[in-house]
Amino acid sequence: MNTLTLTVTGMSCMGCVNSVKNLVSALPGVASVAVDLASGRVDVSHDAALVDARAIRQAIEGGGYQVSDA
Repeated sequence: MNTLTLTVTGMSCMGCVNSVKNLVSALPGVASVAVDLASGRVDVSHDAALVDARAIRQAIEGGGYQVSDA
């Protein structure tokens, strides 16, 4: 398993946190997602053979959030 840490902006409530978790969790190969609303930090544990960082970023951006490297 690999861990990817990103900073996500545009989250303002727990609904946003759940949305980001759901967007990322739906990807194949994602084992866990931890989101911290206050810092915008998102930690994703994933199988790099099944999903890469680009796909994870695109899933979050597809939900209307901005993503940068942590």
